[in-house]
Amino acid sequence: MMTDDPRVSRTSPSWSILAFALLGLLAGGCVSAPEPRPTEPLVATQSGIPTAPEAVGDHFMVATADPAASEAALAILRKGGSAVDAAVAAQAVLGLVEPQSSGIGGGAFLLHWDGVTHKLSALDGRETAPKSARADLFLDKDGKPLDFLDAALSGKSVGVPGALRVLELAHRREGRLPWADLFQPAIDLAENGFAVPPALAAALSKDAHLKRDPEARAYFYDSAGNPWPAGAILRNPAYAETLRTVAEGGADVFYRGPIAQAILAAVNEDGVEHMTAIDLVEYRAREREALCRPYRVYQVCSMGPPTSGGIALLQILGILQNFDLPPMDPNGPQAFHLIADASRLAFADRDRYVADSDFARVPAAKMLDADYLKARAGQIRSDRTIGEAQPGRFTDPLIVAQVSQQQFEPVSTSHFVIVDSAGDIVSLTSSVEMAFGSHRMVKGFLLNNQLTDFSFLPASGGRATANRVEAGKRPRSSMTPTIVFDRDGRPAFALGSPGGPNIIGYVAQALIEMIDWGRSPGAAAAAPHILNRNGPTLLEAGTNALELRDSLQALGHEVEERELRSGLNIVQFKDGRMIGASDRRRDGIALGE
Repeated sequence: MMTDDPRVSRTSPSWSILAFALLGLLAGGCVSAPEPRPTEPLVATQSGIPTAPEAVGDHFMVATADPAASEAALAILRKGGSAVDAAVAAQAVLGLVEPQSSGIGGGAFLLHWDGVTHKLSALDGRETAPKSARADLFLDKDGKPLDFLDAALSGKSVGVPGALRVLELAHRREGRLPWADLFQPAIDLAENGFAVPPALAAALSKDAHLKRDPEARAYFYDSAGNPWPAGAILRNPAYAETLRTVAEGGADVFYRGPIAQAILAAVNEDGVEHMTAIDLVEYRAREREALCRPYRVYQVCSMGPPTSGGIALLQILGILQNFDLPPMDPNGPQAFHLIADASRLAFADRDRYVADSDFARVPAAKMLDADYLKARAGQIRSDRTIGEAQPGRFTDPLIVAQVSQQQFEPVSTSHFVIVDSAGDIVSLTSSVEMAFGSHRMVKGFLLNNQLTDFSFLPASGGRATANRVEAGKRPRSSMTPTIVFDRDGRPAFALGSPGGPNIIGYVAQALIEMIDWGRSPGAAAAAPHILNRNGPTLLEAGTNALELRDSLQALGHEVEERELRSGLNIVQFKDGRMIGASDRRRDGIALGE
């Protein structure tokens, strides 16, 4: 392929990946963790998933979805920056090198642990529905749900972006370096060029709709309409200019002025005013209460609504707390039968009750009550799956009659973990929803299509859906940034993953691998996935998870083979050191010093 395009160089890239320490498989865990397992984790069969290399750090650690983002975060930490400073730099770079997954046109959930004050903060940068949004947003003229792609590729799918506001809020509280300095790594990469990563090239090769947008076509494709391949050097001067403006003027310049005008023009281009200047100006990131519950000798903490991730994760673990998993074969069907049925029960509750708690009564405390979860665990049989689980019932007069929602959710998103020299931790999950979001590009970045995370049907059978569209509401998410503490209140693990609704299962399985079976972060990240979302039990294609098919079917599970492309980033705190690992299913890397 020949080109004269100044954005692209045909020079072979030299992938600048910093050296990192390769460890043997360390059985992880803090106090009272199981002894290391002599058995290997479930492994990939042909051309599958290698155990993630593990980086070791005494001072700081980063684990992101791309080497350039990890390097940018590490450079900020070396300059004395905080974990939040490094998070701003990492997210700015990810919006350039991994635009299919996240960016400043999307939103994020951020957990922050202050290593000095020992305070855990949960910050919500989820997108919001514009004031014009109504319950019938995704219904056709006959009152039937729109085709998902028709909705997702329309301006009405775009929520007011929150990523920059939540990063700004965190930086005001925990930043050490000037805001303007944090965008320079991404600006330099955007201007000087970066090698198209394999994950971006693969996403481009599979996408049939992105080239419909003129700016996206001009950037992601050559003059013949072919997507740039992995290794091509790509430049994004428009993104560099946007970041330079944000660096100099703060997040406010994103929500008003020329950038805001460009966003509105892209969202409203189909002739209907879906979003207004007021929607952008009035957006605020929110502080939420972190959700924390025990699992074995640990305390597991995650985000609450409007994401369902924390509640569902803690429900799965709270149900499994009633079973003795550690002695079970970590490669056998018994444990995964229990995990699958615990997940069924959690997803049944999630689909019925969880939504933006500013608009819906979410009985989170009752859903996470130990006695309630013990009763839910009592429904699980050792010899037979429970099949489709029904949601629990709560006698709360403020919960209106609700119907369950099972909404299609694409499997995109990004997650990273950063730890600084003071012991501060950022566990952040960000997204533009489906790959490349709404496929609308403005000033070098893509806009989200997160409003498709709302239920398309606002009601059924006379009962309302908690996650129905409402003006100003935040759509339900599955993002699950997590920090785990040992019995003495010290950080033990920090982790999260992309993957849409599969995120919940990825994080739950990784914690079980490490806490119950003593696996290292690298082995936990590489373990083939076995998931259930209150439907078929999903086995990861190309791995020896498929060897459990017959055993699980004998227990009544309907089994489906799927590509389950997680992107776990994990940091373990052990013996005064940090061990980081990044899932090899994506392009990430952990770097520590």
